[in-house]
Amino acid sequence: MTRPLSDDQRAFQETAERFTREKIAPLYMAREKDGRVDRALVREMGALGLIGADLPERYGGLGESSVTAGIAIEALAYGDINVSYIPLLASLNGQIIARHAAPELASAWIPRIVSGEALFCIALTEPRGGSDAANLALSARRDGDSYIIKGEKSSISMADQADAAVVFARTGPAEAGARGVSAFLVPMDTPGISTTRFKDLGSHAIGRGSIFFDEVRIPVTHRLAEEGMGFVQVMQGFDYSRALIGLQCCAAAQASLDESWSYITERQSFGAPLAQYQGVSFPLAEGEGMIAAIRQLCYHTLRLRDAEEPHTSEAAMCKWLGPKTAVDVIHQCLLTHGHYGWSLDLPHQQRLRDVMGLEIGDGTAQIMKLIVAREKVGRVAVQYARQN
Repeated sequence: MTRPLSDDQRAFQETAERFTREKIAPLYMAREKDGRVDRALVREMGALGLIGADLPERYGGLGESSVTAGIAIEALAYGDINVSYIPLLASLNGQIIARHAAPELASAWIPRIVSGEALFCIALTEPRGGSDAANLALSARRDGDSYIIKGEKSSISMADQADAAVVFARTGPAEAGARGVSAFLVPMDTPGISTTRFKDLGSHAIGRGSIFFDEVRIPVTHRLAEEGMGFVQVMQGFDYSRALIGLQCCAAAQASLDESWSYITERQSFGAPLAQYQGVSFPLAEGEGMIAAIRQLCYHTLRLRDAEEPHTSEAAMCKWLGPKTAVDVIHQCLLTHGHYGWSLDLPHQQRLRDVMGLEIGDGTAQIMKLIVAREKVGRVAVQYARQN
């Protein structure tokens, strides 16, 4: 069962919602044209504790629960799903660094993440495969007290805005699979790193691109977890980010729903408000129900994480249902506004494009369903499919 928020969480939510109304939502569409998230805005978020609320207090975080971090991300995503991606990446990467980095490295970077001074990306996907995440070609070879990284990462969110990246590289033979992959904290100003930006349909403020590593030398102290264990240990964090992505999508859909309810109450047709026609109001009511259900699933997943209980299956459901349902709901909201909704003057089309990208990134619906099935019946179904 999902429990009510505590008084402290309610107050935190109110702070995040007020900041969203005043600072984030008004510039949602302008931010797309800029193609950037203003660093001053990020620092303001940090000063209010809206970034990395779940990170340890010894590093400047609030030491709060995963649920509390989710509250901030949902509130921010209501105004701009792109801006909310910054605290999501902060929580994902910050938790990885806090758990697996050397204390000196964590102390150097996590306070900067929490304050909004440093932006992180996570570099896993490569050009030859996205869903087959352990099939990496980017290599990191040991050279004394350093590793030398060579290769390309592709489809990386915030590739050209990040100050540092958590990079997955192959340190063992290809036949070792996931057991031959290590993770590293790599400052993006390290010599030998270059980036490109893709021309995408949405999420322009965050951006997506490739990162090229040309014999990039990184100290051994920048390795996260033991050699060959980076993928196995660090990938557990993606159960966290999948629940947070579900909340991002719910928030974007809720924003379009709220605007659509207001519109059909005010708009007159055939002498009556549009809200009186069931053909108009019922699709919105259905959207409200679906989004409310997925929101509950997301917070349930975060509470399981806080209780250190298994939540891999639930997280995959959040990542599969959240983007898919949000796309459907926002599409309906766009149609509800008629040809005005079809114009670039309203934000529905931008939300639709921004959310649609999350049907692909961070794990497709097919992969999420595979995870759910594997959690229910074990690997037998996957192994049988591969053998036949």
